[in-house]
Amino acid sequence: MKNDIERILFTEEQLDKRIAELGEVISRDYAGKKVVAVGILKGAVVFFADVMRKITIPIKFDFMAVSSYGRGTKSTGTVKILKDVDTDIAGKHVIIVEDIIDSGLTLKYLKENFEHRKAASVKLCALLDKPEGRRTDITGDYIGFNVPNEFIVGYGLDYAGKYRNLPYIGVLKKEVYEK
Repeated sequence: MKNDIERILFTEEQLDKRIAELGEVISRDYAGKKVVAVGILKGAVVFFADVMRKITIPIKFDFMAVSSYGRGTKSTGTVKILKDVDTDIAGKHVIIVEDIIDSGLTLKYLKENFEHRKAASVKLCALLDKPEGRRTDITGDYIGFNVPNEFIVGYGLDYAGKYRNLPYIGVLKKEVYEK
């Protein structure tokens, strides 16, 4: 897998440090509130687990599985909910935890969906933000790092189901996905 990586963007150490900072800010912002963190499967699992361990206030977990990419490298623009949350989020503060904000279409859809379900508030937490890929006006509330408009893998992010287990984030070589 390492041979398929053009370059490393963020090391394990950089990720650990930034995730600890995000956990501190979220803990401070939500002190005394009823909070549900919704991890978006599968890409956010690694980040979700790490950031949740850095949050020092009571917080409920739930998960959703959504798809807008299929096996490609660009969003199709159509969001499909494959697994919905099990928690009633009405009146609760929801933090959607995602690996990357790219086109923004999935997160905009999910944010509006939770607002429609009467969440007290809906905030977006993403490890990575790719502003150049944006196709909607959505912005993240808690962002780890901005990234260039390249195909990124590792630390939960994949290409065709591979590379999620890399302990760092790197740029995938074009020849890997242009085959």
